[in-house]
Amino acid sequence: MSLTIMNENSDELKNYVRNKMFEYNMKHFPDDLKGRYQELHIFLKDEQEQVFGGILGEICWNWLEIQYLYVEPEHRKLGYGTKLMHEVERIAREKQCEFMKTDTLGFQALDFYKKQGFEVYGTIENAGRHTHYYLKKTLDNY
Repeated sequence: MSLTIMNENSDELKNYVRNKMFEYNMKHFPDDLKGRYQELHIFLKDEQEQVFGGILGEICWNWLEIQYLYVEPEHRKLGYGTKLMHEVERIAREKQCEFMKTDTLGFQALDFYKKQGFEVYGTIENAGRHTHYYLKKTLDNY
């Protein structure tokens, strides 16, 4: 048998790889952490249901990972990012997550995350000529 490597954008194929990786990981996690996967989609909307930002992420075993956080520029510095973060942290605690993690580039939201209690645990220099920061926040008394 000969296998071929292909670069292809297919939801079916992406789901195959995701599901197989998830299946493999499940064999290595303790029973009490199994079944603790959930995607998060939290949005900032007005009365007409227009979206002005949000947080996308996932709960995975004993942590919550923020993959995307965005607030439209005209609504920044008004506390909406903090409100979104409080909701995410509330969910993380409710789901008994022990920590939250995320990443950001130097020109994005490093100071914002630090104000939310996140600490840098790693960096990569020269990521698009910027510093790429990896952050974690331990949730005490989850």
